[in-house]
Amino acid sequence: MGKLRFYTALLIAQFIHIAIKILRRSGGTSFVGMIALKICPDFLTYCNKYIKYKSITVTGTNGKTTTSGILAKILSAKKHPVLHNVKGANMLTGITNVFATSTIPLRNYDYAVLESDEAYLNKLYDKYNADYLLVTNLFRDQLDRYGELSTTASFIQKAIDKNKKLKLFLNADDPLVSNFGKNRESVYYGFQIVETYIDNNRDLAKSPTENFKCPCGNNLEYDVKFFAQEGHYYCTSCGYARPEPDYKGYAKIYDTYSKITVEHNDMYYDFTINLSGLYNAYNALGAISCALECGIPPERIKNAVDSYKSIFGRTERRIINGKNAIIQLIKNPTGASEVLKTVDLKSNIVIAINDNYADGRDISWLWDSDFEQLKDIHNKIIASGTRAKDVAVRLKYAGIAQDNIIIEENIKSAILQASKAENSENKITILPSYTALLKINKMKFKKGKKK
Repeated sequence: MGKLRFYTALLIAQFIHIAIKILRRSGGTSFVGMIALKICPDFLTYCNKYIKYKSITVTGTNGKTTTSGILAKILSAKKHPVLHNVKGANMLTGITNVFATSTIPLRNYDYAVLESDEAYLNKLYDKYNADYLLVTNLFRDQLDRYGELSTTASFIQKAIDKNKKLKLFLNADDPLVSNFGKNRESVYYGFQIVETYIDNNRDLAKSPTENFKCPCGNNLEYDVKFFAQEGHYYCTSCGYARPEPDYKGYAKIYDTYSKITVEHNDMYYDFTINLSGLYNAYNALGAISCALECGIPPERIKNAVDSYKSIFGRTERRIINGKNAIIQLIKNPTGASEVLKTVDLKSNIVIAINDNYADGRDISWLWDSDFEQLKDIHNKIIASGTRAKDVAVRLKYAGIAQDNIIIEENIKSAILQASKAENSENKITILPSYTALLKINKMKFKKGKKK
């Protein structure tokens, strides 16, 4: 009876998916999955058999979409079919959606790379057996949905506890993430050395840092801190310390790209990452290390990384009215502060913040984000979205002259205004929250001639 419900759900889901495409209606990234789960609540349980080799789940506060995107790109090289929720729909309905629209009876995928929301990982593991869990980091995010970091960590820990065979792939530089590896089979990745070569004076700006304590209650000390709580930490009381990474990274961070050397078993592999910021170097290191652990040849990884193009809103580049536009999602203090380090202060800047459920209703994170890095802008900044006025107030207190702040709640109008403004750089920087990003992704703009 269960299999019959599964195949019925699969048939109906794919019929709905085809109908949506024919009618050119937007079914979102979760609607079909929601229908499949209504018909067959155990739908994902039956999907396990369609993955031939490894099923890898990716979670964490920041970098899930980019990390899973790079990893899927690597694994799919040489025509190896990979099932991946590429659009970042990472709740249970979104993950079900990608299975329901992609599964074909009698055909298997070699790998699955599934990004999962931290709070929904526990529910996913109720139905789905993953081989690996890669955890990127844990930063304070959407307090109205998740509460403090201890709550987010508990969500992930409960999920881990459900699958005793799960192999953990953990960021050694994050003290909360590495703690998941206690008494479990775990592989660690982390940076040994980070060198910064950025053509601005903001690379020393500090990201917001939580006050972390060792499990014994003592404060953690650091030999080196890369950003936020990421670094080489230790406890002088009980000896708790950053675990020695199995995959050691050495990074050189430039304005628009990074060079990474990965050391594993006395072998060294060099990669160029065409994404800006140390945070993206971490994402790449996690994906590369996981691919090496899966036995993927280094040359194949290098070719995939070299040709990787960011998923929408994750350092996405577009041409709008002849101007080079860069779109970077911001959604919490640490992530926003790291993105702000990379902003070209000579560009026309749009900051579009919504407060819908998927964004988090609580936007107090704006005050913990380092917008002071924009105080030396050359042009006006346009505050947009449903919380445009709140953004404008935050920018004012960041030291930006009120005359240089424009409020335009309509996001498309704000972007058009930025694209028509004259300046010597002919660049636009767009910093949206999640639902603002989704709106921007659907907007049509004239490309014009690239300048």
